Amino acid sequence: MTAVAFRDTTAIVGIAQTEFSKHLVPTETELAARVIVDACADAGIDPSEINALCSYTMEATEEVEIARNVGAGDITYFSQIGYGGGAGCGVVGQAAMAVATGQAEVAVAWRSRKRGSGPRPWSNTSTQLAVPGQWTRPHGMLRPADEIAALTRRYMHQFGATRDHLANIAVAVRGHANRNPAAMMFEKQMTHEDYLAARWISEPLCLFDNCLETDGALACVIVSADRARDCPHPPAYVHAFAQGLPAQHQTMVNFFNEDPLLGPAWACARRLWANAEFGPADVDVAQIYDAFTPLILLSLEGYGFCERGEAAGFTENGNLEWGKGSLPVNTSGGGLSEAYVHGFNLITEGVKQIRGSSTAQVEGAETCLVTGGEGVPTSALLLRR
Repeated sequence: MTAVAFRDTTAIVGIAQTEFSKHLVPTETELAARVIVDACADAGIDPSEINALCSYTMEATEEVEIARNVGAGDITYFSQIGYGGGAGCGVVGQAAMAVATGQAEVAVAWRSRKRGSGPRPWSNTSTQLAVPGQWTRPHGMLRPADEIAALTRRYMHQFGATRDHLANIAVAVRGHANRNPAAMMFEKQMTHEDYLAARWISEPLCLFDNCLETDGALACVIVSADRARDCPHPPAYVHAFAQGLPAQHQTMVNFFNEDPLLGPAWACARRLWANAEFGPADVDVAQIYDAFTPLILLSLEGYGFCERGEAAGFTENGNLEWGKGSLPVNTSGGGLSEAYVHGFNLITEGVKQIRGSSTAQVEGAETCLVTGGEGVPTSALLLRR
């Protein structure tokens, strides 16, 4: 693969987030408008300069409403990315490509979501029969937790992983959330024993293997590298970006492939590292999509931090923990313990690490990997100082 002429030509210069809660009063549109205006203020840029808008297909707020409510000027680029949690890095990547190719000068990406206060989409099975769900959900596999539980059991059987390894992940990110006053689990500590005593959700996944349900919104502002140098905060340069949808993939239920555990992370990683001038060994901190703990195991292998079957061992001895391990992961608490807003908080935390402002700051962090969801068509970013 040949690297694209994209490295470090754009940067994230503004970030913002609302409070995270099980229930926020404002509408999703109000929350989105608020964080976009706040992200522009963080970047030292007037919202009237925004001319690119990038979001998720699952985003309930529309470009027309956002542009009018934040006071944007003429919009010359707008796009959306599908597949929920796989979209976050793709949304930012497309915004960066719009700026890099001259389609826009100031791009905004955002996610506004009120899942904490409902409704729960998995309670209505009549809407869940699209392919491939029509082959699994009539037989009782109704929720993403059930689908990922099946892949987890396969991983355990094939590579000898145990619930203790999943606990290593859950306890590590909870510890990071305990350092982060914005995290929903800030004051709720968890031990290894607490994890093992938790109730089942879909065996082998227990309560603490599952992400939170959160109301909240986040946004970031992307400009050219030249302009970024004049913004108030240290730029987080978008060094590389990739998306991945492997051949013959079945979204969330990749059970029918010859190797169900070779998911989208592998396809995405090949392109990402081909587009970068450094590799996994040079990543100082990682924000890995964590709707479920086992997704981190699959992504650690897919993105090349360890060999096939070695991710479980990679979690041992506090290796994912701030101040202790070789690869601190999800240093804000991630989707498991900070907030679940389809992974956008992983992006803003990556920017904070590059700025040096994280509540679990990795000393001297120069590079950060951010990933979208494994199990669905996905995306990833490499940020650098």
